[in-house]
Amino acid sequence: MTDTPAQAVVPADRLSAFAAALLEQGGLSAAHARTTADAFVWAAARGIDSHGIARVPAYLELLAKGVANARPELRTESTTPAAAVLDADRAPGPVALSAAADEAVRRARETGVATVAVRRTVHTGAIGYYVSKIAEQGLIGLGFVSGMPTMGYTGVKGAAVATSPLAIAVPAREHAPLLLDMATATIALGRIRQARTEGTPLPEGAAATADGIPTTDPELAVMPLPLGGAKGSGMSLAFELLTSVLVGAPIFAAFHSDDPEGRRHRQNALLIAVDPAAFGGADAFTADVDATLSTLKGLPVADGADGVYYPGERSAAVAGRRGAAGIPVAPKVRRELAEYAAKFAVALPDSLT
Repeated sequence: MTDTPAQAVVPADRLSAFAAALLEQGGLSAAHARTTADAFVWAAARGIDSHGIARVPAYLELLAKGVANARPELRTESTTPAAAVLDADRAPGPVALSAAADEAVRRARETGVATVAVRRTVHTGAIGYYVSKIAEQGLIGLGFVSGMPTMGYTGVKGAAVATSPLAIAVPAREHAPLLLDMATATIALGRIRQARTEGTPLPEGAAATADGIPTTDPELAVMPLPLGGAKGSGMSLAFELLTSVLVGAPIFAAFHSDDPEGRRHRQNALLIAVDPAAFGGADAFTADVDATLSTLKGLPVADGADGVYYPGERSAAVAGRRGAAGIPVAPKVRRELAEYAAKFAVALPDSLT
């Protein structure tokens, strides 16, 4: 990830405090605003700019329109120690899934493996953030999300299923945690918007027009294509069953029905926490994770490659650099943030003025 000179650079703590102040003025409680801002800054620090600080204006719009509930009443329902459902009451995704991650860790400490499903949230953001929170506690984190259909399905004309992401975080001792964070789409919607803003072409086979015709023009692209064709679209459908249908809040069937409420924006998620201590010992596990990752990195480097990397390694390195130098903010995002800062009478960080 290259940071261009035209970008303003802001220290992470100042950027998080600024984003939280805007979100609080947008209606969130102070605690929920900080939780949401922290999720955005985490993504931005790791170079996931499409899910980073650029999301603040979008969330302020969701709050202003009432799509996201600024004052949700989160409710946790459970009939077994190892499983629970958190009803988000249309809370922003970072609020709901951060609470679910904490709950999954707490339960997994007692039961070895615990699952917390999230029902009726709004835009989860970078799913890798929540499984990373689980890994920070020494547990393995897995996450799945289902949402509004915006992606093609093999054999269907037009958008049919969601770009449902999955993420897995595995703690290590010496290495940065392994973090696999991917969508079932070839490209995220946020990446299409980013390419449109930057005027850069999309990769071949990544997106399509509303009629399903593949295109590299971000101005024409409205729909991501599934990763691996039928494999990606099949995974998305499976995640709909494992999240939405499982908790009695189906999205896919309602979306494709005649019910107008079926098109109302919402997402569901499933987080799983696994305690290595329940499988023979956490210390031995993280030592073996380190050995595995070291073995991978010690394999012969292919011609033309700049090294051997495991999932999450390079984004962790980006986070280290941006943690020291600051987080870049693109000019368009900078302008949008400045407009909201003026509207809410929130002071801009010096580097954004």
